Amino acid sequence: MGRMGSFSFGDFITALGLAFAIEGVLFLAFPDPVRRMMVSVATSPNAQLRIAGFISAVIGIAIVWIVRGM
Repeated sequence: MGRMGSFSFGDFITALGLAFAIEGVLFLAFPDPVRRMMVSVATSPNAQLRIAGFISAVIGIAIVWIVRGM
């Protein structure tokens, strides 16, 4: 596997497609819990969403960094 410097637009499109596939499987397999989660997110305070978004972004970057660095 290459280093982060070899990141290509194709890698980005692949990651985007994988995110859509995972989301689709969640909606397919667990529609009611996903709906409840969406309502919960819609009623959450902005500060809480920002913290969750920051944590998710850090975890995602760490995963990519670890996998691409191997």
